Amino acid sequence: MSNVMQTSQALNLAGVHNFRDLGGMKTTNGRTIKHGLLFRSADLTDATTEDKQLFQDLGIRTIFDYRTAQEANDRPDPQLPNVNYHRVAVNKETGEASYQSLEDLFAKEQPDSFGTDLLVALYHNLPIGNYSFQQLMAHVKQPADNLPLIQHCAGGRDRTGIGTMIILLALGVAWEDIVEDFLYSNVLLEDYHQQIFTQLEDKIPPSQLEPFKKGFLLQEQYLTLSYQAILAHYATIEEFLTQEYGITADIRMTLQDYCLE
Repeated sequence: MSNVMQTSQALNLAGVHNFRDLGGMKTTNGRTIKHGLLFRSADLTDATTEDKQLFQDLGIRTIFDYRTAQEANDRPDPQLPNVNYHRVAVNKETGEASYQSLEDLFAKEQPDSFGTDLLVALYHNLPIGNYSFQQLMAHVKQPADNLPLIQHCAGGRDRTGIGTMIILLALGVAWEDIVEDFLYSNVLLEDYHQQIFTQLEDKIPPSQLEPFKKGFLLQEQYLTLSYQAILAHYATIEEFLTQEYGITADIRMTLQDYCLE
């Protein structure tokens, strides 16, 4: 395998941030994910007419939304013909979760508490026994019925980042490339992040804002915490995929044959 890091392919949509096709990424055995099957994104609320037409042209069959009901009601997905919508919140709907959304955070006026510690908890806790990711993979492991699929949250970085990690692990992509794709959100969301930082400038002092900025940007250590949590519960990634998602060796081979070339 090449030492050149690889990421998913960004598609330049007018109204949707961080929209990417996992196609083109290579696996450790030299196969390549097919284009046009697996997409990751920020929310789709502001999709333009042209963006919606692209979704139709791509033949999208499933939109999988990780957000809470409140998030989805505030910023609903566009309703498209012949698309199955599945919204299963990664976090509890009740607000007991450590992380709901940036909007929720700002409403509570606690941005100074949001940073490294909260993201550490998020990435450590979410991969194991999570019904949302179990439902995602229930769709992915029946690709002929459910792909092409878009998975998304609000910014398409944290919750979607973990979901993408699970898909790429199942397809056999190298860990360093999974991390590189995860960090690519920092590039594609630069303006989005800057808007968040600007909103915070009059809410918290500079002494808190700078650490917030540093902790809020995606870091390799965050996704590594998810990986370590998996291996703390399971001896191997194969066991994780089997026990959490029912993706046995045979099912994984069938999935790879469908999604790889």
